[in-house]
Amino acid sequence: MVATTKRTVRIKTTQHVLPDLPPVENFPMRKWAIEIFVLDADGKEITATLFDKVVYHLHPTFANPNRTFTEPPFKIEEQGWGGFALNISLFLLEKGGERKVVHDLNFIKEEYQVDHVIQVPLNKPLLRTELAKSGHVEEPPTKRKNESTTSTTEPKPKKGKASVTPTVKGSVDIQQLAFSLTKLKEDDLVTIVQMITDNRTPEMDVVNNVEDGEFVIDLFSLPEGLLKSLWEYITKNTE
Repeated sequence: MVATTKRTVRIKTTQHVLPDLPPVENFPMRKWAIEIFVLDADGKEITATLFDKVVYHLHPTFANPNRTFTEPPFKIEEQGWGGFALNISLFLLEKGGERKVVHDLNFIKEEYQVDHVIQVPLNKPLLRTELAKSGHVEEPPTKRKNESTTSTTEPKPKKGKASVTPTVKGSVDIQQLAFSLTKLKEDDLVTIVQMITDNRTPEMDVVNNVEDGEFVIDLFSLPEGLLKSLWEYITKNTE
C-alpha cells in the first residue's frame, strides 16, 4: 500500500451584498469568492501547489455549474442570493488522486474559513517536493531484496494486506473483495485508503503503518455500506 501523509487545506470565503441589484425572494443579491490554501507546520497559509487543478461543483441552477481552475489560489467569483453545500474536487499533482470536500457556502459572515485534512501519497517525486514546502515529509520505506533469489525483476510495490474471513457480509463477498484489491493500480489504492480513512469508526480494525508503507485492514470489520462503496469503486477501476 502506498504510504501517505496528512496536510490541512484551508477554504476561504468572502462575500458582500450588491446593493445596486434587486433582491430575489426578499433575499439580497451577493457577490462571493472562494480561494484555497494549504497550511504549513506553523499553521500559516501558503500557496496550494499540491494541486494541479480544482473543480467547483456549483448548485445546478448556475450556468455551467462545474468550474475548473488550474492556477493557485484557484479563486472562483460568483453572484447569488442563497447558500448551498458546495462540492469541491482537489486534484493532486502527478495524478496523485482526487480529494473531495464539501464546503458550506453561507452568508452569515462576510469572511470565514474552513479547514479540511486530506491524505497525500508519498510516491510522487514532484508531489513530495511540494509537500516539503508545508512541513516534514517522511522518507519512503526502504525496499529489501530477497537474498535467496537471483531474479533481477524490479520488486513490486506492496499491496494492502487484509485479514479476511472467506465469507459474505451483506451482499459483498469479502474474499473476492480482498482479491480484487490486489488488482488495483497505486493511485486507486490511495483512493481506497482515503475512503476507509474518511469513514473510519471505532469498530473498524485498521492500522496505518506509514513507516513501513503498509495499510492493514480487517475487511470483515468494515460496515456493510462502506464495503458496498469499496466494491463499486473496485468494479469500475479494475480490468
